[in-house]
Amino acid sequence: MMDRMARDRSSERGGAEQGLRIWSLLASAALALVLPPTGAAWSQDKMMATVGRIGNVDELVTMDKVCGAKPIRVALVDGFGGNSWRRITRAEYEDEAKKCPNIKEVLYADGQNNPQKTISDIQSFVAQGVEAIVVFPDAGPAMLPAIRAAHKAGVAIVAYTASPGGKPGVDYLDFIAPNTPSDGSTWAKWVAKSLNGQGKVVFLGGTPGNLQSQAELEGVKKVFADYPKIELLGGRPVDTNWDPAETQKVVAGLLTRYPEIDAIISDYGGGSVGGIRAFINAKHPLVPWAANDANEFACLWQENKAANPNYQMMTVSSRTWLVRVALRKAVAKAEGVEDPEPSIVNQPIVEDSTDPKLPPKCDSSLPPDAIFSSQLPPDKLKAVFAQ
Repeated sequence: MMDRMARDRSSERGGAEQGLRIWSLLASAALALVLPPTGAAWSQDKMMATVGRIGNVDELVTMDKVCGAKPIRVALVDGFGGNSWRRITRAEYEDEAKKCPNIKEVLYADGQNNPQKTISDIQSFVAQGVEAIVVFPDAGPAMLPAIRAAHKAGVAIVAYTASPGGKPGVDYLDFIAPNTPSDGSTWAKWVAKSLNGQGKVVFLGGTPGNLQSQAELEGVKKVFADYPKIELLGGRPVDTNWDPAETQKVVAGLLTRYPEIDAIISDYGGGSVGGIRAFINAKHPLVPWAANDANEFACLWQENKAANPNYQMMTVSSRTWLVRVALRKAVAKAEGVEDPEPSIVNQPIVEDSTDPKLPPKCDSSLPPDAIFSSQLPPDKLKAVFAQ
């Protein structure tokens, strides 16, 4: 399953301040994904830093713009590589790296969910003289000393999706992530439109107290503030641990507790399939559902739409392609080439059953957690699961 789970320096001061606040939320949210609450004082203030900028996918560049000419080696250090999301991400990284003829080696290391091995992988690549490293620091700040040491050694090292803490631009080159509060706003706007501004909504989050779901909730609540007839049941994310089986149990309980649920927002499309099954098992009509994309999520909509006339779905990208942005940032630095891309990326809607231009994508020949917002062409996406 998919792993669970800023600012333009030349922008006006107000925009920079807003970006700083959002980056702080994003960094803290990413940290929460890899470190369960332990009482440690990892506040948002400690995570603040000035990094690139917030931008849109249409501002991303192609790899040929940053390849340079100097022969280099690149490496992806994955804190954990054992699920479909990570396998797709690795394939995207390798696909992007092969676009530069001057990249002589495309290296990879799987930390196997062992922080010490991930640290050792980083240190090994630095000792080998690898010029550009991208890292998914699952263990959060436990990775920071090794990442900082690589940066001080002159390696172009970029963290993505999960924050190691510290300060981008000081402790490492940059931090690449989706604009999480914006995802919440996108889901909420679609739900408000689907409900004609009136109804009861549940927001399914991840692990207890995680800041990713909290950041998304901020975007949801900001939109719903303009719709007084929409009620967010419970007023907070409902914990699911980003697990389909747990989600099914949780949603079954919600259907017993709340006689009326008019829409669902979920921050994990792969987990949403469990919630959909809970509706089906309870013989409850399916309702508008917003999440991020996963093959089985779309397939379940196709299987059940005829019997549930009010059942619609919308997804934002599961953003496996962010590794490409991180790689371009690292390669550009190693080559002495400017990369103008945003560091925090607003994600577009990729599926919307109410929009003929964005139909849900289901391919029963691929595993349930295949992701079609990937930038891999179909043949390469299928090759990932054929291994």
